This record gives sequence, structure tokens and C-alpha cells, in this order.
Amino acid sequence: MDSVSGASGVDPSLVSSTVADLPGPARIERADEVAKRLGVDPSSLALLASNENPLGPSERAVEAARHALVSGHRYPDPWCRRLVRAVAAHHRVSPEQVVVGNGSSEIIEVLVRTFVGPGQTVVSGWPSFAAYRISAQIEGREFLSAPLRRGRLDLAGIAALVDRRAKLVFLSNPNNPTGTYVRLRELAAFMNRVPPETIVVVDEAYADYVEASDYPQAIEDLLPAHPRLVVLRTFSKAYGLAGYRVGYGVMAPNLVRAIHLVRPVFSVSTIAEKAALAALEDTEHLDRSRRLVSRERAKLLEGLRNLGLVPYPSQANFVYVGDLPVDMPNYLENRGILVRGLSSYGLQDAIRISVGSPEAIRKCLDTISNRLKAGEGCSDGRDNIPVASE
Repeated sequence: MDSVSGASGVDPSLVSSTVADLPGPARIERADEVAKRLGVDPSSLALLASNENPLGPSERAVEAARHALVSGHRYPDPWCRRLVRAVAAHHRVSPEQVVVGNGSSEIIEVLVRTFVGPGQTVVSGWPSFAAYRISAQIEGREFLSAPLRRGRLDLAGIAALVDRRAKLVFLSNPNNPTGTYVRLRELAAFMNRVPPETIVVVDEAYADYVEASDYPQAIEDLLPAHPRLVVLRTFSKAYGLAGYRVGYGVMAPNLVRAIHLVRPVFSVSTIAEKAALAALEDTEHLDRSRRLVSRERAKLLEGLRNLGLVPYPSQANFVYVGDLPVDMPNYLENRGILVRGLSSYGLQDAIRISVGSPEAIRKCLDTISNRLKAGEGCSDGRDNIPVASE
């Protein structure tokens, strides 16, 4: 029998030491598997775990994807040049400043692989998007993090970790999983404080949902003055293309050229590129998505507060709430409501609830209320298996 070590369960003689030390992959149960286990119709589930768009993709995007199917025997454009030009026009930057990837998560991985060498570090806040830490670990680079303060990124704490070894800093704004944000003046001061050789990556995956007037649109507000700034965006959230896997980064041309030395070619399919192009043009669908999240997020926050809970004020399409019974994710799942448990962050009593349809939000709030009324000691179902997702 092969010997195994660590949480991964992988034979350490087969892999590098950095891979052997990684935690084992989380088992993500599909919605249809949950429905089968519960004996219910999959359409009855409230899918509030993965920050997906409850409206789905734009019909124009779906139609564009259908048309692209007939060219499936041809390789895609390795540089996604049509989409690069469209994104550049959308943000009023040069096409030489844009790189497209298989979701923004691929660009995160490539950023670490391209720019962080031996002995250099990756810095972020914690808890934040787990891909920052995992990407550093895979490359064998040290990951340093500053704890959040009242649910927000502590920019002073993060800056204190940025020394001559720090090559990349990741800032999720709004932050996942808390939904909080850093203000323009705070981010501008941070950019002026970090050394000029440090690359700062502002991940704006949820920027399309932000309503705060002092939120920094980093591409417009900060990029022109900071040549080591990278801004990430995605089509997975407000555009509803999570299953297509398309994201992009905007940065100085010399950073783009470096990334293209490392980025996998053909990682974005023709179907995904055509769908993203159509989604970018469908501003009506984007506006509908924003309005739905704005309305239902307010209802979710109010409903949680009415239950005596204290959720963080969110600017994203999800809400973080703690001080819950530790079995809450199981309790909700066994009643057909899928939320994200946060025990993988060491937060045993917290969950992240995606903003979904009005029906899903009502069902979630009613079920949380029932569990709170039941008091301590109420537990049912299997152990919760935490996963790290966007």
C-alpha cells in the first residue's frame, strides 16, 4: 500500500513537497446529487452557495454560444483578440493592457507563477478568496496574511507585511467572503505606501454589484498612476457566465507581455469567448441582474437583522453572517437550501448566503428562523464539507 501524508492523501514520493502539503480537494456535491439524496426535484433547491446569477446568462450570450458550436473543430484564438478589444473599449484602455483567462482564477494562478520567485512572498488579508493562498502554496511561495478588522481588509496590517520580499499583494474588493469593501481614499493611500516594485492585484469580481459612492473603480481611478497595479474582473457573476469560465485582467502592457510567456494557450474556448462578447453588449441583462441583487440583498440583510443576527453590510451578491449554530449549513441543506459554510476559514459559526431569487431568499430566512427557534442541541444530517469557491 502506498504511504500517504498530510490532508491530501497523496503518496509523497509521487509529487513535489509543496503539492504533498496541500489539503485534499474539497468534495463539491452537485445540486442534482443533493436533490437525489433528499428525494426532491432539483428545481426545488435554493442554490445560494456559489454567488451565481439567479437570472442565468444573457439570452444573447446563449445564442452566441450556440452559433459557435459549429466551429468546435477549430482551435480558439489563443489571445482572444476580439474579446480583448471589446474589453479594452469597455474600460477605455488599450488592448495591450488586457489579458483574458479561463476565469479570473486562472489569471490569479498565472500571476503567481509569472512574478513570484523563490524567496518572495504573496500577501493578502484573511479570510479572503482562497485562490490567493492556494496559488501561492502550489508554487511553493510563502503566503502572508493580515486578519480582517470588523470584517474589512486591514490595509495597514497588509502594508506592514509588504517588505522587499513581497512581490504580489491580493486585495479582494469587495472582499469574498465578507462582502465588505475598502474606500477609494484608503486604497489610494495604500498604493502610495507600498514599494513601487510590488505588484498590487485588486480583484473586482463583484464590482458590478457595488452601490457605495466611495468605492474605487480601480481601472479608472488608480491604474493610470500605478504601473504595478493589476485589476481583475470576471464574467462569472453579474454576467451570469460562471459555467463558461471567462475572466480578464487590466494592467500595464509590460505585465501583459510577461503573463503571455506563462499563460496556457487555448485556455478560453471559442464558445466562451463568443458568449462573453455578447454578454458584454447586453447591458439590459446586466442592469436587470444588478437591480435584482440590490433589491434582494436589502431584503436578506433586513431579514437577518430581524432575526437578531448581525450580518456584515455587503456590497456584493452575497451576505456574510456569523454567531450561528454550527450545524446551520447542514440544517439548511437538508431542507433544500444550499449556502456556503465557512469552517474551512476557521469560522465554524458563519455562513455566506448568495443573493438569489425572492423565493429562495424567503425560504432561506424562514428556515434560519426555524433553526434559531429550535435552540441549541438541534442537529441533523451529515457532516458539512467546506469548499472554497468564488
